[in-house]
Amino acid sequence: MKALINCPRLLSLGSVGMLLSGISQAALISDATVALTSRNFYLDRDYKGETPYAAAREWAQGFILRAHSGYTEGWMGFGLDLTGIVGLKLDSSPDRTGTQLLQFNPVTRKTRDEYSELGAALKAKVSKTRVSIGTQFPSLPVIAASPARLLPQSFRGAHLISEDVPDTTLHLGRMDRVNQRDSTDDQPIYIASPNGRFTPGATSTRFDLVGGDYRWSPSLTLRYFHAELGNIYQQDFAGLLHTLPLGPGKLKTDIRLFNSREDGRAEAGRVDNLSAGGMFTYQVGAHSLGIGYMQQSGDTAMVYLAGGEPVVLSDGTMSADFVNPDERTWALRYDYDFAAVGLPGLTGMLRYLHGSHINLPRLGGSHLSESSKDVELSYVVQSGPVKGLSVRLRQNVYRNDLSAAATFRSDNETRINVDYTWKLW
Repeated sequence: MKALINCPRLLSLGSVGMLLSGISQAALISDATVALTSRNFYLDRDYKGETPYAAAREWAQGFILRAHSGYTEGWMGFGLDLTGIVGLKLDSSPDRTGTQLLQFNPVTRKTRDEYSELGAALKAKVSKTRVSIGTQFPSLPVIAASPARLLPQSFRGAHLISEDVPDTTLHLGRMDRVNQRDSTDDQPIYIASPNGRFTPGATSTRFDLVGGDYRWSPSLTLRYFHAELGNIYQQDFAGLLHTLPLGPGKLKTDIRLFNSREDGRAEAGRVDNLSAGGMFTYQVGAHSLGIGYMQQSGDTAMVYLAGGEPVVLSDGTMSADFVNPDERTWALRYDYDFAAVGLPGLTGMLRYLHGSHINLPRLGGSHLSESSKDVELSYVVQSGPVKGLSVRLRQNVYRNDLSAAATFRSDNETRINVDYTWKLW
């Protein structure tokens, strides 16, 4: 395992040619896929009340190339995955940077006109067990590479996924670097610390994870993961996904528990949090109505990796994370599929979250509150020459009674995405 952990350091761009030469041409072509995604992204965050600057507003164009080879023949197969990304500035200015769409100089606040990089991952497969070494895009409760901006966040490391045990998916991994959504540099991994929750500047080059999903039945999945960010924090996750036929529809239950505490030298300070949440959604026909509740217990806020979002029931909110110390959050969500009225490809969502009992004495008190109202419309072209083209419009109204020094400040936010993917191979 130690050899696997150190291998990511070998996967520089200059070594891609050596990797290619070690894998037969036939294997690279067999079962290979190549896709290019164009993403046009506009983000407008208009701050309200007392604020250091009035807005964060930028427009950018991105391209994401994903090339996945097949595997060589034999009891152990080898392959290679490549990910190329390019970000282009369409509109920005120093007085409204900070959207995380584009790289900018922290002194002058001027954005770069473009940024790009190429990531590579060598992979191997035995039976139903796969291991990948290099650029990673994990999507797990304890580590999730955020896709919520122009270009995706990525990690560098080794990730093993096994489905050899029936009804079970096991994960084992170690990451040593992170590449943020608006960056091309691999950096040590650190934790998010909005609202001054933890000691700033603490980083680590060791994030370990182990866990998996067990499908108890077709309607019930049990989940458990353990993660450690060396000398900063440890975290255990337990979850449950259940679907129950009920009347003319079905009830979906999603339970998520995170138990976090400091690790080793605790270089980011004390970590003591239990985050418990559940979402219950009833779906009938084109309608889905969900209600959820989440509560933070312990001496600190929930801890999660910087550059992304915590995988809790507030996941997907645009202006805050709702995991402050002692916070209690109610959520109400409604989704509708307009195919029911003859408009296939068009979907809509309304969501309201309200958090109370926030304990942040340095930012205003111990009974603070916040709320978020979200509206979303999304359309995917169903046929014709641009079949698959998607347009997504999101509007958010976020308010809180924290002081102006808070990271999350009251704002109105609009995001517009236009995405299209060409399947080149």
